[in-house]
Amino acid sequence: MCAVMAATPPERVRPESDAPIFSVDGDGEPRYRGMPLGRVVGMPFDQLWGHLVGSARGLPPAEPYNLPVRTGDTRVDVISALAQLAPAWSYRPLSEISPSLARDNLARASAMTLSFVAQSGRGEHVPAVPQREVDLASTVTERFLVRWRGSADPAAVRALDAFWLAVAENGHSPSTRTARLAAEVGSDVASCLAAAVAVAGSPFLGGAVARGLAVVEEAERTGRARAVVEAYVDRYGALPGFGEGLPADLRARVLREACVSAGARHLEAADAVVAAADELLAERGVSRDERAPNTMFWGAVLLDQLGVAPQLMCALYVCGRTAGWSAHVLEVQATLRG
Repeated sequence: MCAVMAATPPERVRPESDAPIFSVDGDGEPRYRGMPLGRVVGMPFDQLWGHLVGSARGLPPAEPYNLPVRTGDTRVDVISALAQLAPAWSYRPLSEISPSLARDNLARASAMTLSFVAQSGRGEHVPAVPQREVDLASTVTERFLVRWRGSADPAAVRALDAFWLAVAENGHSPSTRTARLAAEVGSDVASCLAAAVAVAGSPFLGGAVARGLAVVEEAERTGRARAVVEAYVDRYGALPGFGEGLPADLRARVLREACVSAGARHLEAADAVVAAADELLAERGVSRDERAPNTMFWGAVLLDQLGVAPQLMCALYVCGRTAGWSAHVLEVQATLRG
């Protein structure tokens, strides 16, 4: 097990609200609000959300609020439901509210994003889990799993917390820029999150989670990882789940270790794809960083082990991103208020 995953669970610390939301230190280790990744590993998602937005309170439980629209597409369900929060909860433009109210609004809307994903993922014809059973869960991640599946296995909780940790923040990505733009023009917080979800759910961003898994499954089915990788690169020009990360990004290593701990069924095939991609892309002159697997690649292998269907993987990615988006929306609001 790598040193990152062997770290002891992080202590509760006062959020470093003045530190950059996302940065990389001299050794290439990502930092969330100034805290090195090695100290963040093991932090429950509700606490991680609070750390990124500069709040010691963390992410609260979602309120009882039924998903208002069901289309069969979780991304569409969540965007629609978030848009309806503004009139339902009287959210006002960011320029008209205080930072503390903006943070509280973001906390409520982020918690509801997770709830909407869980409700949509459970399906229209499956009875909803009674609220009293959801309330028995002690963390936001446990509540999510109970609301979605009816139970929260400790191993699944650990794996999902690891995934959400890895995708929570990544600097000024396209979805983050969208959330910031919505904030800059004075949108309410739910609209900022809805705009980010619309971008993050695209095939080349959050959708890359499931696309990367398809490559692994094909390599496993044929037993010819090199041929599968080569055919995909020749056809599409790139390999989903590779590159666009940081040099030796520890978040990808954290997720691979989570796959090992969970006994991921596609781990061997995934390692074969990684080796084949490294060999092929090196031959084609691709830099080491651009041919390395990223969080999306190992996240797909991990989510598959949790029994997440490919069409829902992007929605779970969106859940983790609410932490970073919320931090950026608050950062923009500070400039609006001068």
